[in-house]
Amino acid sequence: MQERVAGEDQKFHAGRSGPKLRVLLVEDEVIFARAVAKRLQQAGYDCEHAATLQAGRELVRQMAPDMILLDMRLPDGNGLDLLPELVAKGIAVISMTAYGEVADAVYAMKLGATDYLKKPVDLDELLLTIEKAQAATRLKHHLDYSRQRNMHATEGVELLGDSPAMSSVKAQIERFAQLVTFSDAIPPTVLIQGETGTGKDVAARLLHLSCANSDRPFVHVDCASLPAELIESELFGHEKGAFTSAQGSRCGLIEAAEDGTLFLDEIGELPLALQAKLLNVLERRMVRRLGSTKEHPVLARFVAATNRDLHQMVLEGRFRSDLFYRLNVLTMNMPPLRERGDDILLLAKHFAVQTERRYGLQPRPFSAGATSMIREYHWPGNVRELKHQVSRAVLLGRESQIMPHDLALPGSLQPKQAMTIPERGVTLESAEKALIENALRQSNNNVSEAARQLGITRMAMRYRMERHGIKV
Repeated sequence: MQERVAGEDQKFHAGRSGPKLRVLLVEDEVIFARAVAKRLQQAGYDCEHAATLQAGRELVRQMAPDMILLDMRLPDGNGLDLLPELVAKGIAVISMTAYGEVADAVYAMKLGATDYLKKPVDLDELLLTIEKAQAATRLKHHLDYSRQRNMHATEGVELLGDSPAMSSVKAQIERFAQLVTFSDAIPPTVLIQGETGTGKDVAARLLHLSCANSDRPFVHVDCASLPAELIESELFGHEKGAFTSAQGSRCGLIEAAEDGTLFLDEIGELPLALQAKLLNVLERRMVRRLGSTKEHPVLARFVAATNRDLHQMVLEGRFRSDLFYRLNVLTMNMPPLRERGDDILLLAKHFAVQTERRYGLQPRPFSAGATSMIREYHWPGNVRELKHQVSRAVLLGRESQIMPHDLALPGSLQPKQAMTIPERGVTLESAEKALIENALRQSNNNVSEAARQLGITRMAMRYRMERHGIKV
């Protein structure tokens, strides 16, 4: 252990190779501080010590600690004076106080301290408290991220259209929201059926937003995309050592839904073995991580979706009948786009305006020919296909109106001139890359400013830059 003196405060460094948790000890008893620093060194932490509030503030600025062990009574004031600043910076704080000053520690907890210890402090207990505080901080960051991600994912979510089919869906969502709102009873499951691209995920998000506790997480699980060897761990979580690569404990996606909504998309793709485990969770509302003997209560709404005929899959032995009956309580059918009448034109105009705003393009109307093509095409890919084709037409079109050949729809409705794009070799990918490069030039390679110009988030901008190999 190295020791160096700066003014009135002594700083102790304890460390090991690799990343270390940075701990700042604000304590005026030097002998106790030495003992703590030595023990933290043995445990692999990086520790510095300040003997006064003033020295503590300076070290907070210099070292950006992950955690602070804060004494309540110091030569130049009370640790409570420093606590609000630390909490505002998101730093975990463990307060330490003498036996007769527990009231200060309790008040510190109200101000945001993670935990507290009474002096004399047992060093083994101190290490356990630090580990608990680390776990609590990780959980808080996870929940904060989940809520931010949930707010972003549900921002602007709506089901457009006034056709009878969509009016029925909206009425069902309102009714189901009342039935699955949390109460003393277990909320019934909801099954959303429909062809690929009809907006089943949008309906699930709207159902979540319409329920109580809509500020809680919306966890979207795509059962079709989860790797077969990881799907059980992803859903149910695992404990350290549950399998070879399990280096630590991890909660699964079911637990991550907290008291929000767990959306099981493409439920028909779930392996039979996991269907039995999921059924057990739905019936008992308890989940057990891999490698654990303990069960955790499941406080979540369950919404499932599929483009498969689950009843037929049951007859073929590819889906459990008991799980099907458990899911098939409240059922909603999303209509295909071809059955939504004038909703098709409404959606096409919406996607056109959305793309124009995102890429800073001048608004252009659909020509009469394009409008007729949109009406008459059968749209096998439903809303997802419509959005892609309209976005492509907006980005690649060169005329004052969006023309039929801009839509580039396959099949007999496709005009001959659509077989040849005005500029050979121009694709949606190359057009997007050109727009991104232009926005970066105009913003002097300021990624955030370029993202604002294009109407996308900085994260989305970074993703697109990486995909196109664009570097600044």
